[in-house]
Amino acid sequence: MVEKAAAPAEKLVGIKGMNDILPPDSARWELLESHVRSVMRGYGFENIRTPIVEPTPLFVRGLGEVTDVVEKEMYSFTDKLNGEALTLRPENTAGVVRAVVEHSLLYNGGRRLYYMGPMFRHERPQRGRYRQFHQIGAEALGFGGPEVDAEVILMASALWKKLGLEGIELQLNSLGQPAERNQHRAALIAYFEQHMDVLDEEAKRRLHLNPLRLLDSKNPAMQAIIEKAPQLLDYLGDASRQHFETVQSILAANGVTATVNPRLVRGLDYYNLTVFEFVTTRLGSQGTVCAGGRYDYLIEQIGGKPAPAVGWAMGVERVLELLKEQELLQVQPQLDAYAVVTNVQFFPQVSACLQALRASGVSVQMQASGPEGMPSLKSQFKRADGSGARFALIFGDDEVAQGCVALKPLRGDGEQLRLPLTGVASWAARLQSPPTV
Repeated sequence: MVEKAAAPAEKLVGIKGMNDILPPDSARWELLESHVRSVMRGYGFENIRTPIVEPTPLFVRGLGEVTDVVEKEMYSFTDKLNGEALTLRPENTAGVVRAVVEHSLLYNGGRRLYYMGPMFRHERPQRGRYRQFHQIGAEALGFGGPEVDAEVILMASALWKKLGLEGIELQLNSLGQPAERNQHRAALIAYFEQHMDVLDEEAKRRLHLNPLRLLDSKNPAMQAIIEKAPQLLDYLGDASRQHFETVQSILAANGVTATVNPRLVRGLDYYNLTVFEFVTTRLGSQGTVCAGGRYDYLIEQIGGKPAPAVGWAMGVERVLELLKEQELLQVQPQLDAYAVVTNVQFFPQVSACLQALRASGVSVQMQASGPEGMPSLKSQFKRADGSGARFALIFGDDEVAQGCVALKPLRGDGEQLRLPLTGVASWAARLQSPPTV
């Protein structure tokens, strides 16, 4: 009796909106991250890495219960072992503040910190907006002056310049202080109560809970009344107004153009005073590339001693989309050389040569053998060319017998040379690719 073959296993695929990052795209991520590290180092910011999973109350308390993130978008669950309420982080400012408070990082004064990593929100996936997305963020904690607001904005501007990005506009606003916002809040409620027939159900629900969120509504039917709503700038006191004007004057002195947008409120509750967004028209509806502001009360809300802070977060996928659209951040091939080997018996000599090259900073890959030995030379050269390497290192019978390797250029003109297998370090430099810009 012949047994039936087992049915093939069901193919498993990734979760919608949570994407694999594959070569060569992953190399662009690495290059962007290296530019970010360079800019952060120039401003004295240090790297911090926090857990992906945090206690759910951290975000409820820090972001605000009446926000889209907390109400609709968080991936929250109960730990099966201890019943603890946990959440995949939807943003990382709250996590950084939690770490700063927990480890007393402000004990000896302010800290400038930055992070990189994935965030999670249950949204409808679209261009530049995913359920697992990545942010790079900067947080200056323990500093209350407007010059630090301007500094973090200038740092983001410096990054756009380093990357060569164009078409990014800076928008600014001030949310003032709590007492000023309370006055504005009362005025907003009174104003929108006169237009209840225009408000959608979401706006009606939020009107008495968090009326500032109504200014962020994307409902086209509400835009006309939103445009005429009371502006928070009109309720700022002298200190808040001076803070905002100083930020603008520092930016202007550094050649950074900013547009005051009185409707810019941001989507999280922890902001006060300066808020800002870097926006573009080149990504369709997902126009915000980087956003942030001052959050002087969040540290106390999360259980720390009162301390001011300001920061921003940048959407990595959106910045990479912009770089791609503007044909910037081109990635060079990862390999300098590809080893073509005619006989498996040469592997000891080949391996020793390649290890010496790698120790000298050359990136090199070796052709692997199959069940029947080495592939044909034609097949190997095809692989060598497809690898993107600038050179082929040919380990043939004659070359190995003479203690040499043939160096064949794969890109552009150049003569084929024979180089000694001894003293590899003396000729390794000629194989190295120029630095990536």
